[in-house]
Order: sequence, then structure tokens, then C-alpha cells
Amino acid sequence: MRLFTLVLLALLVLIQYPLWLGKGSWLRVWEIERQLVHQNKANERLVERNRALEGEVRDLKQGTGAIEERARYELGMMRPDEVFVQVSDPGAAAPAPAPASGTPPVSGVRSKPAPAAR
Repeated sequence: MRLFTLVLLALLVLIQYPLWLGKGSWLRVWEIERQLVHQNKANERLVERNRALEGEVRDLKQGTGAIEERARYELGMMRPDEVFVQVSDPGAAAPAPAPASGTPPVSGVRSKPAPAAR
């Protein structure tokens, strides 16, 4: 009788192995479901990005307002009759004044004093 119980127990373990650890096991199904959730979230982000890009393309095709806005903010362009005003933060360091000779200062380069004439 004891041998019969051990055989039945061994058969039960053999039947359960594919269910938990085999090719189509519950563990594999849970892992694939987790990957599916992550992929769906990534797809939603990409769909949102595509909608924004489609709107931008539509704006660029339909009028000059979007082109002008891009030229102003990305390229720093302005119309001939406009005046450029730059507002800086109160806590930011003020830029160094330009030298009197009219040449712009080169950042990061120090000039050496001229040697004294003898």
C-alpha cells in the first residue's frame, strides 16, 4: 500500500510539472502578461507622441504661423522692424561688458600682458 501511495504521488508531481514549470506554464503566462502590460504602456506613449507630431505637421502645412514661431524660438530670428529685448533672472550673473576696442571677448581665453619695453 505504501508503494502504491508513492507511485501516485510521483505521478501527481509529474502531471503538475508542466503546469507550473513547463513550456506553457503558469509562470510563463504571468511573465508574458507582465510584458504585455509594459508594452501597452509604451504603445500609449508612442501614440500620444504621434498625435502631437501629426498636429505639428498639420500646422506647418496649413499656415505660416507655425513656421514663424519655429524660426523665432529655435533659430532666434526676428523681423526687421522688431526690437530684441532680453530679460534675465535677477539672481543670474550679469554678462561681462565688451572691451572698448569693439572686439567681442572670447570666453575661456585669458590674454597675457604685453612685455615691458626696455
